[in-house]
Amino acid sequence: MKLLLSLLLWINFAATPDLASIRKMYTDVAKSETAAKDFLEKLSGVSSSDEKILVAYKAASILLDSKFESKLGEKIERFKEGAKLLESTVASDPNNVEIRMIRLSIQENVPGITGYKKNIKEDKKFIAAHYAEQNATLKEYLKNFVLQSKSFSTKEKQFVK
Repeated sequence: MKLLLSLLLWINFAATPDLASIRKMYTDVAKSETAAKDFLEKLSGVSSSDEKILVAYKAASILLDSKFESKLGEKIERFKEGAKLLESTVASDPNNVEIRMIRLSIQENVPGITGYKKNIKEDKKFIAAHYAEQNATLKEYLKNFVLQSKSFSTKEKQFVK
């Protein structure tokens, strides 16, 4: 019985991706279909009951994967699925700066025709206001995002320097 319990705990732990590797993958995921598929696969075991930050990355993986769908109907459905999951994650943890960064990174890169660009100003403001409160690892990750982001002007990027 102890062996079975240990095995189940190990499988559960092994199935949950670690945040550091997810962050590392996320920075390059939009560059190729292979990277997007790998990212989606890595997060396939994440469910809505898991840690909210992982759920947000899963939503982003679905949104990014939709970019590579060949059939328009499937592309739209995948996009809607990812956007709905991301919005529900933001709603469940609205004070999480990393989840806001994920949404901003998606919204600043989707085509305008999607209509999914309405939170850019809000998320920029939130990230700038709460950047200083984050731990060193997250600050560095956010800094790298902000410095390459096309949503922040040169002047607005000063808060990370």
